[in-house]
Amino acid sequence: MRSFLSDFSIIISILVFCGLDHLMELDTPKLHVPTEIKLRKLISDFSIFMSIMSFVGLDMLMGLDTPKLIVPTEFKPTRPDRGWLVMPFGKNPWWWYVASSVPALLVTILIFMDQQISAVIVNRKENKLKAVATTWTCSGWGVLMAVCSFLGLPWYVAATVISIAHIDSLKMESESSAPGQQPQFLGVREQRLTGILVFVLTGVSIFLAPVLQYIPMPVLYGVFLYMGVASLSGIQFWERIKLYMMPPKHQPDFSFLRHVPMRRVHLFTLVQIICLAVLWILKSTFLAIIFPIMILGLMVVRKLLDLMFSQHDLAWMDDILPDKDKKKEKKKKKKKKKVVELPDSDEEVGRKYY
Repeated sequence: MRSFLSDFSIIISILVFCGLDHLMELDTPKLHVPTEIKLRKLISDFSIFMSIMSFVGLDMLMGLDTPKLIVPTEFKPTRPDRGWLVMPFGKNPWWWYVASSVPALLVTILIFMDQQISAVIVNRKENKLKAVATTWTCSGWGVLMAVCSFLGLPWYVAATVISIAHIDSLKMESESSAPGQQPQFLGVREQRLTGILVFVLTGVSIFLAPVLQYIPMPVLYGVFLYMGVASLSGIQFWERIKLYMMPPKHQPDFSFLRHVPMRRVHLFTLVQIICLAVLWILKSTFLAIIFPIMILGLMVVRKLLDLMFSQHDLAWMDDILPDKDKKKEKKKKKKKKKVVELPDSDEEVGRKYY
């Protein structure tokens, strides 16, 4: 029995990592002929679908009893003892509703931070996106969260990995480039069509249950692992981690390396790694309930970094914290209107136009 479980675990691991390797190869195929650029891009765009289909066929040919994707065949609540509408005041004692305000506050902090982290990563200036409507986003998102609570549906936020993958799929690059030169990034195709189609197809997937149940879970784990690895590209924190294992002569020409000493870069990265490790350990223990408080604690850590690093260093490795006094001065400047003098005639000289 132990031998069977051991072999079965090895097979699952092989499917996971083979799926990851297959996706990485399809995403960056080694096609060097210029006429094959469109084919290369087509393969890269459909790499996930091609990888899933390949390993589903391999799983069926081998006849392995691997765990498959479980897809509901009916649109109904999971628990048979409740309806679609969850009444906020049920058979619970009255003091439960007062006591629930404490964990509700923690969950609110966690969900808000998770949403905003994804929004900050997606809306960074490197993506050249238009100005975001943060107020409308939070308002609509809050209303939908309340609707999900009354219907007993799972809460949701903007998934970081999926959001980054969505942005990457809509990037525009220049077509004409010199041999050996990377194409220039032009921006992102900003539209709502892909988002609408994704959620419509997600709802339609309930009718594809007979087909989806053939997908092995290890293959999906490989897809999720690939999405996590692929989303690390371009994140400065990950690039700075790789600098630990890279000799100086092989280091890329990052802008922050031109202005910040390498010793300070490593120290800043080490602080981030320690914070990430503390959050991961807390999340994996019974202390996970205080995870939102620890997220807020990162604000204190960020404030303490002002004592360890100069504003010049932080400007290149992170964003400088906004100063309240500077904000007030900017508001005063905006309120002051420019005075224009028109010397066309003697009567109009000195007249102020706002």
